[in-house]
Amino acid sequence: MRKQYRADGLNESELAAGPMEQFGRWFLQAAQEGAVFEPNAMVVSTADAAGRPSSRTVLMKAYDADGFVFYTNYDSRKARDLAENPYVSLLFPWHALARQVIVTGTAVRTGRDETAAYFRTRPHGSQLGAWASAQSSVISSRAELDAAYEALHARYPEGEQVPVPPNWGGFRVVPRSVEFWQGRWNRLHDRLRYVAEPDGSWRVERLSP
Repeated sequence: MRKQYRADGLNESELAAGPMEQFGRWFLQAAQEGAVFEPNAMVVSTADAAGRPSSRTVLMKAYDADGFVFYTNYDSRKARDLAENPYVSLLFPWHALARQVIVTGTAVRTGRDETAAYFRTRPHGSQLGAWASAQSSVISSRAELDAAYEALHARYPEGEQVPVPPNWGGFRVVPRSVEFWQGRWNRLHDRLRYVAEPDGSWRVERLSP
């Protein structure tokens, strides 16, 4: 199976001064044009202390000048990996636009105030779900998970404040490189990568496809 990309190119002269501003431009296009289902979905790849990799799709919940934020159970596999090895890769696969954004960097935990502020914006059911799921652990059945949820629902009915789980929170991925990939004719894609310099500036490189 093969698709010939027809997209316009990506030139150095069109890039923003920094990667987060450029990401904002592309993200806005992906979201506004409606061509990408859940444009904030990203593949998060981690590795444990022994270098064994794992990947999963996670929803980005914020981005700012300091990086990309997602939330998880701190006992999950990805969080355990990051505790041993903070290096992480993110991939935004915007196939409908023939675009990808590839991030490498390090993950740091968000503060509890930031975590709590985000937790309060989650739907009530999602708040309960954060308590009900011991993420990445083996369970005996779906019934076990549903029973845990129903017990929590009885304890915290709709409209009652749900406390933030102590083992749940955010990670901010601080980028060291951000590549913007634009599909082109004949697999001669445009790949422009921002690389962080020691003085805080960014160097832009063009990569061969």
